[in-house]
Amino acid sequence: MKRTRPSRRTRAEERKDAAVTARPDRAPTPEETEAADERPLDPDAAASAEAMYRRGADEPGEGRVP
Repeated sequence: MKRTRPSRRTRAEERKDAAVTARPDRAPTPEETEAADERPLDPDAAASAEAMYRRGADEPGEGRVP
């Protein structure tokens, strides 16, 4: 594959895109909040998330927890 250099226009668009902060398009409705609060947590999913968190915390760089 041939390597190319991004144009100035591409670089400018990348900088603009990097400055955008992600946020939800709307707040959850009271019904959605209530439904989420009533739903039980899956113990396997919680254990998996904890394992990934710990694994990432041991990695140098962005995943490290201070």
